[in-house]
Amino acid sequence: MPATATVPTVLGPFTALVDDEDTVLASGWTDDVDALLALVHPELRPTDPARRRDLGAVTRAVTAFHDGDPAPAAEVGVRQISGPATTAIWDRMRLVPPGHPTTYGELAEAAGYPRGHRLAARACVRNAATLFVPCHRVLRRGGGLGGYRWGLETKDRLLVMEKSWLPEEPAAEGSLSGV
Repeated sequence: MPATATVPTVLGPFTALVDDEDTVLASGWTDDVDALLALVHPELRPTDPARRRDLGAVTRAVTAFHDGDPAPAAEVGVRQISGPATTAIWDRMRLVPPGHPTTYGELAEAAGYPRGHRLAARACVRNAATLFVPCHRVLRRGGGLGGYRWGLETKDRLLVMEKSWLPEEPAAEGSLSGV
């Protein structure tokens, strides 16, 4: 049965909407289920999802992510409908490692669309399953944040969080940073 659950996080309430198979249809830093439903492709949109306290693996992945372990979110199934270019970009976006953001152009090229930076930007805008399809890891050329449905402050905080999870690099020999 389609269902939603909201998890309190350090970035605010995070709600996920899943289908009958517990595959994520939409998610984001909100407690507004109607806003999430509006993001789901009409062919997939449930009419009256149940409200639950826990969505099992999805809830555990959200909690783990906010506790510093992004791996479970990468394993959660996602279902979105679009054309081949957007779908390829969403698939490639799921492979962008935490703490290592990419640009719209680099993402498009990696997905097989070397001149597709606008395609990548549009795929980010149309992404309903944020966190599980981590569009927050995609930046403008030059490192600018670009846009983000859940706010630029949230995008920036996500990028800072993920960077903090990376192991520290040893100081180069002769560097003052090791002193």
